[in-house]
Amino acid sequence: MATQDFLTKTHGDVTPEELIKQTTARVEAMLKEIYPDFTSFGDGSFTITQGSSMVSIVVRPFTPHETCVECTSNVVYGAEISPAIMKFLLRKNAELHFGGFGLLFDGTITFSYSFPGTHLDKEEFHTAVTSVAIISDYYDDEIVAAAGGKRAVDMNIVDLEAN
Repeated sequence: MATQDFLTKTHGDVTPEELIKQTTARVEAMLKEIYPDFTSFGDGSFTITQGSSMVSIVVRPFTPHETCVECTSNVVYGAEISPAIMKFLLRKNAELHFGGFGLLFDGTITFSYSFPGTHLDKEEFHTAVTSVAIISDYYDDEIVAAAGGKRAVDMNIVDLEAN
């Protein structure tokens, strides 16, 4: 069963656009206060930079009464995806309190954490975004040392177009 089918069958209709707009406005207001140097893309998505990590923040639909705020960081591009690095990432997922590592279709190693957004408070939001940034900033060096590749901060447009 597809994700959207699962959500529709278990939670009813999709998230109303007004609820997504309200959550996005709340997220933007918190970003202005906590991370004044954030970037807004004008479509409800934002980024912040901390250390060597860049965290993308997006408000997504979830249920008829709830939104989802997703914080994601592309940690390492071009690493050798071996059984050893996969085992390392899975073990870290079991150890870390917030979020988890993932692997995109092109081999990019990510770290993300998602949480409900409708009743989001500033402290919860700050903790989530900062956790993703700190974990990504810390583990990018370890992953590059173990599996090669480049940290997100070391990528340039030529590298990104090659992926």
